[in-house]
Amino acid sequence: MPPHEQGFFEDPRAWVAVSFVIFFVLFGRKLWAAGMAILDKRAETVRAELAEAQRLRSEAEAMLTDAKTRREAAVADAQKLLEGAKAEAARLAAAAAAEAEASAARRERMALDRIAAAEKAAVDEVRIAAAEIAGSAARQVIAEGLSPDAGAVLVDRAIAGLPAALASKQAA
Repeated sequence: MPPHEQGFFEDPRAWVAVSFVIFFVLFGRKLWAAGMAILDKRAETVRAELAEAQRLRSEAEAMLTDAKTRREAAVADAQKLLEGAKAEAARLAAAAAAEAEASAARRERMALDRIAAAEKAAVDEVRIAAAEIAGSAARQVIAEGLSPDAGAVLVDRAIAGLPAALASKQAA
């Protein structure tokens, strides 16, 4: 028989097709189950990786939030420190100004005291010089114009009036 008129079971292609169908019928479930197991395992791996990525993302967001909170706290602390330093600097400047003003006032008071002491010393020197000049002039006038008895009377009167003059000087 010519090859094109052969029956279905005589054609080798038919046997390949039948054997192919039998192979898949017998082993198809096992192959299907193995393929599905591989796909399920891969899907589980992907799910686990996604869950891990989500967990890592949550941790990263928590760390970011924590870092922002710490940064804000650090900025607030820095502001407080800066304000405290400014206040301390202002306080120190005011204290230095007050100390300088007090020192200037003390120096001025000391200068005024020195001026007053010098003035008093000058007045005392002028009084002493005037008294010496007056005494010298009085001696000269007495020596030239009075008799020795009149000079003795004058000296006695001066000695008698000395306690009263001293008392009035001490009162002043």
